[in-house]
Amino acid sequence: MGVGDAVSPEAAAGKLPDAEYLVLSSRLIPGLDGGYAIAALARARQLAGAGIADGAGPQLLTFDPGTAAAHAEHRATFAEHGALTDPSRMRNLFDEAVAPGGGAAAWLLAAADAAAEPDPAVEYRVLEDAAGRPFAALPVILGNPDWHLTEEPVLIHDASGEVVGGVRGFRGLYRAWLDHVTASFGDRTIVVICESRQLGELIADWSDPRVRIIHPIHTIHLEAPYTADAPMSAFWTRWFTLAERFDAVVWPTKTQRDDVVARFGDAARHVVVPNPITPVERRDDLRENGLVVVLGRLAPAKRVDHAIRAFLAADVPGARLEIWGEGPEHGRLQTLLDELGAGDRILLAGYTDEPGQVLERASVVVTSTAFEGQPLGVVEALLHGAPVIAYDVRYGIRDVLQQGGGVLVPGGDVDALGEALRRVLTDEGLRTRLSAETPSVAAAWNPEHSLAALTAVIQDAVSRPSRR
Repeated sequence: MGVGDAVSPEAAAGKLPDAEYLVLSSRLIPGLDGGYAIAALARARQLAGAGIADGAGPQLLTFDPGTAAAHAEHRATFAEHGALTDPSRMRNLFDEAVAPGGGAAAWLLAAADAAAEPDPAVEYRVLEDAAGRPFAALPVILGNPDWHLTEEPVLIHDASGEVVGGVRGFRGLYRAWLDHVTASFGDRTIVVICESRQLGELIADWSDPRVRIIHPIHTIHLEAPYTADAPMSAFWTRWFTLAERFDAVVWPTKTQRDDVVARFGDAARHVVVPNPITPVERRDDLRENGLVVVLGRLAPAKRVDHAIRAFLAADVPGARLEIWGEGPEHGRLQTLLDELGAGDRILLAGYTDEPGQVLERASVVVTSTAFEGQPLGVVEALLHGAPVIAYDVRYGIRDVLQQGGGVLVPGGDVDALGEALRRVLTDEGLRTRLSAETPSVAAAWNPEHSLAALTAVIQDAVSRPSRR
């Protein structure tokens, strides 16, 4: 099934099934998780707006072993910025793994196998409550990206601080909490929206007949050179062997879904649901002539140096470039600017928590990334009326800009990027036309369109038996 296929009357009417809804995320930390966190929280707000739990929204379950105080701060920050409908619905495994009087919570003690024995060669990270009392210890799997698949037990402490057994790795720990969370649901259908691939691997065998797992994907599945048949990491190769076990796998763009089906077949239910992006009231009166903006994390894959070289090659009198964001490339980019003597025209402006204000000022936005997983940044720019000049790379950018609102150039071609930038900056008629196209192009990613697609997917999954 894909978006646009025949759906039930309930789905066509925008009616979500009557069920319990859980959104699973490995972690959600303000400022650290970028577009992933934005998309996951937007989906939770979307379900709240559709009336789930009388408007409180789904339970949002996170699995990172931070402190209860840190998690409370995260919830408060998200709520302050309007990203969280009901903070009490955002729960964390490790907050709930602690008993009030010390040691592990009753549900975790009940799951512990007294015969579990740790390997003496494995290091453990002991977790303590606010009073310094241990309640669990996690195996530390150094240098292994597949740490989450370890069979080494997670050790469980009782109120006296003694180890009373363990559960089978992180899989056993996560499943024990999910069983605890869902124990009160009776025979109601449970719709699980699993936003994390690592979590997806660990719940792919969750055979509870009440459960339907909808698994959104947020990232590209390919490695360099990012062609449709490019190599994949061992993680992705393994994940695709599990894809048929999910009741639907949700891709953010049609291009990525189609590449996946062409390569792996359609035995899994691969569907398309665009991530919801809330419309804004654009302020064209704030637009600054000649201002070019790059907005995003300063990471190697973003290839911000390409944008710098393209801007200088365009050599448009009066134009200036502002680069907003932070990351590991900051120092290298500053060195490049110093070497090129470009500090008078190009500014490394740093992090902003008001990206909309930056985009409202931009005449043009440039993205020179090597790859994308979802085109959130491109759509955000269009919502603010700023045309986008971008490399035509997988995934998402072409899905947006081939409809209008910007210019695509071959990936990695700095000369073409510079020429496109020169053309848009110096041709007011072209720039005005592209800006006028932005509202209709961005509309494909509005919350209503996204919710209709998600509703159809959930209705279809609930109408069938679990695939596990």
